[in-house]
Amino acid sequence: MDIQEIAGLVSAQVLYEPETSGPADITHAVAADLMSEVMVGTADGSLIITGLMNPQVIRTAEMMNAAAVLFVRGKKVPDPVMDLAEDRSVTVLRTELTMFEASGILFREGMVSGRQAV
Repeated sequence: MDIQEIAGLVSAQVLYEPETSGPADITHAVAADLMSEVMVGTADGSLIITGLMNPQVIRTAEMMNAAAVLFVRGKKVPDPVMDLAEDRSVTVLRTELTMFEASGILFREGMVSGRQAV
């Protein structure tokens, strides 16, 4: 799936997408509010689904080579988080759905777990 397809499926707004990012085939996702959980065995190019709203999410996405971050529960993404996402070229989406709902929809549409065997 590409960013626009993901956004359509979970009724998300694309808050930032780097101009240099071409159409990506995102096939894996990981859902967590603890970035330490994301950092253990997450496949490159995964979508991070989270409700955590701090710059650490963007730093984790960059470090884990994530395809994008999807913030859930309709929370307003703070300016420092957006500023860092733009600085680090990390795609950011936001949906009103809960983590459970967004994950379920993406799973139903063929996305698989980004969790690799550790």
